[in-house]
Amino acid sequence: MKRNRSRRGFVPGVAALVLCLIAGVASAAPPQDKGKAAKPHAANAPGKKFAVPTPPFTPGIFPCTECHKEMKPNPTRRELKDEHTNIVLNHAQGQRWCLDCHDISNRDKLRLVSGEKIGFEESFRLCGQCHGDKYRDWKVGVHGKRTGMWNGEKQYLLCVHCHNPHDPQYKPIAPMPPPARPETIK
Repeated sequence: MKRNRSRRGFVPGVAALVLCLIAGVASAAPPQDKGKAAKPHAANAPGKKFAVPTPPFTPGIFPCTECHKEMKPNPTRRELKDEHTNIVLNHAQGQRWCLDCHDISNRDKLRLVSGEKIGFEESFRLCGQCHGDKYRDWKVGVHGKRTGMWNGEKQYLLCVHCHNPHDPQYKPIAPMPPPARPETIK
């Protein structure tokens, strides 16, 4: 049995299907002005709000301005000898220092590379500047912990709920013993 083909070798039904798909994609795409850049997707917009719990501050250290309000800011990279001596910066060693993330003029804020000041509850934006793949995965619930409804409100844990921002590498965890077999339980 011979198929009905047009002169160019296309099966008419396939050609019609391809045209319908092209028309559907073209009608679904928003119109673009040639002189304007496309608007970012809402999930990537800086103003997008994520429900997060309060960051896990060490008791007695926040707000930072309680101690820093009377201190003259010193931007010089140095070893801290008077305060914060318990902090070991093991995060891009030799490349980072306190004021790369903490704002020099308002210690209750973090500072993005752009100079924008953000609160500690938006620290995911700071971390996402260097760890873009993890930030992308965090926003969609693949990395980190997210609770709530699959199609409703969600609460996201911040990076600092699982990672120490000054030393983010996970520490080894001793393995648990295997579960007991039911027949061995008395």
